[in-house]
Amino acid sequence: MAQPPALPLPKAGLSVRDIGFALGIIVIICVLFLPIPPFLIDMGLAFSIALSVLILMVALWIQKPLDFSSFPTILLIATMTRLALNIATTRVILSHGNEGHNAAGGVIAGFASLVMSGDFVIGLIVFLILITINFIVITKGATRIAEVGARFTLDAIPGKQMSIDADLSAGIIDEKEAQRRRKELEEESSFFGAMDGASKFVRGDAIAGLLITCINVFGGIIIGYFRHGMPISEAADVFVKLSVGDGLVSQMPALIVSLAAGLLVSRGGTVGSTEQAVVNQLSGYPRALSVSAVLMAILGLMPGLPFVPFMFLSGLLALGAWFIPRQVEAENRARREQEEKKVVQNKELEKESVKSVLRTSEIELALGKMVSTRLLGAHQELAFRVGKMRKKFATQYGFVVPEIKVTDDIGIAEKSYHIRIHGTTVASNMLRVGEVLVVTGSGRKPSVPGDEIREPAFGMPAVSVLEAFAEDLKREGFQPIDNVSVVLTHMSEVIRNNLPALLSYKDVKVLIDRLDPEYKKLADEICSSHMSYSGLQAVLKLLLAERVSIRNLHLILEAVAELAPHVRKTEQIVEHVRVRMAQQLCGDLADNGVLRVLRLGSKWDLAFHQALKRDNKGEIIEFDIDPRMLEEFSEQATKVIREFMDRGLPFALVTSPETRSYVRMIIERLFATLPVLSHVELAKGIEIKILGSIS
Repeated sequence: MAQPPALPLPKAGLSVRDIGFALGIIVIICVLFLPIPPFLIDMGLAFSIALSVLILMVALWIQKPLDFSSFPTILLIATMTRLALNIATTRVILSHGNEGHNAAGGVIAGFASLVMSGDFVIGLIVFLILITINFIVITKGATRIAEVGARFTLDAIPGKQMSIDADLSAGIIDEKEAQRRRKELEEESSFFGAMDGASKFVRGDAIAGLLITCINVFGGIIIGYFRHGMPISEAADVFVKLSVGDGLVSQMPALIVSLAAGLLVSRGGTVGSTEQAVVNQLSGYPRALSVSAVLMAILGLMPGLPFVPFMFLSGLLALGAWFIPRQVEAENRARREQEEKKVVQNKELEKESVKSVLRTSEIELALGKMVSTRLLGAHQELAFRVGKMRKKFATQYGFVVPEIKVTDDIGIAEKSYHIRIHGTTVASNMLRVGEVLVVTGSGRKPSVPGDEIREPAFGMPAVSVLEAFAEDLKREGFQPIDNVSVVLTHMSEVIRNNLPALLSYKDVKVLIDRLDPEYKKLADEICSSHMSYSGLQAVLKLLLAERVSIRNLHLILEAVAELAPHVRKTEQIVEHVRVRMAQQLCGDLADNGVLRVLRLGSKWDLAFHQALKRDNKGEIIEFDIDPRMLEEFSEQATKVIREFMDRGLPFALVTSPETRSYVRMIIERLFATLPVLSHVELAKGIEIKILGSIS
């Protein structure tokens, strides 16, 4: 016959601890039924007092209530321990009370003589006062706080859960952090729910202590008088002292545990030990201490009141009002110095760390050896103009581009410079050191000798002339451009071409946080119901890719909110946003209120429309054009657009709404800076001047 598989045994350490804990619970149950000698009763009562003091100290020093989540379980065990000891002492008092005041052990006799001072009436009054304090004041207040805390905690669970899910969806936290928060939320709800029930243990314990004491008093007098033949006065003296002493011994740990429960549930959301939560907040207002000191001094000077106690407290409060602000300032100064030291140490570690090599600057201008030497004297001017350029970009495009890092690189040609985005070289140029640049376009050329080149930013015809002829150029009406301006103009254009790569997720969050509360709420609604913050970032990137400013972010959000519930494609949302921003688009492109446009000829309008493939619902699914026609269009467009660009006139290419994005896709490979508009994006009130057409 096959043997059943053996069950896995727990680890040895845990097994011993579990067995010991179980034996302790069994001992408590056994005390309820078995007679216990006075020596063991003394040990049990001492253990009960020690356990209650330990619970109080832990409740004082924990950082937050949830750190003591096992308190309801411990409270039940402590309550059962006291009740079991109450039954054991009741059994001994009623059985051996006739033997004298030491019949129930030394602990009860000691408390009886210490508190009652030989008079059981005093002990009875003190016992009733302790019962009143515990039952009416501490226990009732802690019970009410626990009930309200449990109710509000349970009501807040759905909102907190939604907040965790929203943070996870937005990418603010990862899955591991979300699990930790969910677990903490579950523990918090379980803790406050358990505390609501655990407070009833303390309340019932106080009632049980009062009833047990009454039973011991009356039962002991009856047994001593009728069973042992003791005079009624002697029986009352002995049994009242023993019963009240037993009640005092039981009520002391009960009062301590009730105080611990009250401290725990009244902490609320305060983080830190009770000393930090209470003392720091009470002493954190020196003016309050000063006013209290003055009031104590006035009371000390009042006739009929003792002078020394009030003056002592007044001096103590005044000393605190003088000393505490200086101590706080010293602590803040030490903390700031420590943080500064830590920052310096972290920077030194970063310099030495291999990870620092892996970090790349978002925008970097790398200079060759000769270019760096040439611009060495102009470094301060270069930094100043770079700062102005970043401010201009922020004003023009609506977000702050990253800082530009200027470095020397011996790995590149000595007369060249490289512009890098995220560590990748996206543009480079050979700088003619010691020469100035004159942009001529298709106009006249200067009479001084020079080399005909293309300027690096826009590729327009230019002439490079030695600096010695700069004054001659000015007399001829030309504007010579120095080396620093050439580099910065080139960098400015490169940044414009790479704006989408420079708009980070962090930048989007910063832009939304700067909005008015209403628009910030609108952004949260959009990104929680219809798209993510990454989707909104994609919309903004597509706008920046065509050099459309996102400074009017509130208008963009309104336009996105109109279409996002119905459309999922980012490109379609962008087209709708552009139509809503038509006034801004045309205003930014217009020159003195006049917008020059170049039309797409009817031939190419028809060709692009025929290249659009649609599904059964009429939605565009792909763009399929004959490569030969695409090559022919590129040749014709290049010829016409180059002619107008050489004149230096700003203009835009206009096409139909459905084909605009596809025309733009082709044109940006030929002329990256040429804006492409659709007919519906031409705003009202803008004067349109047609330059011609591509046909």
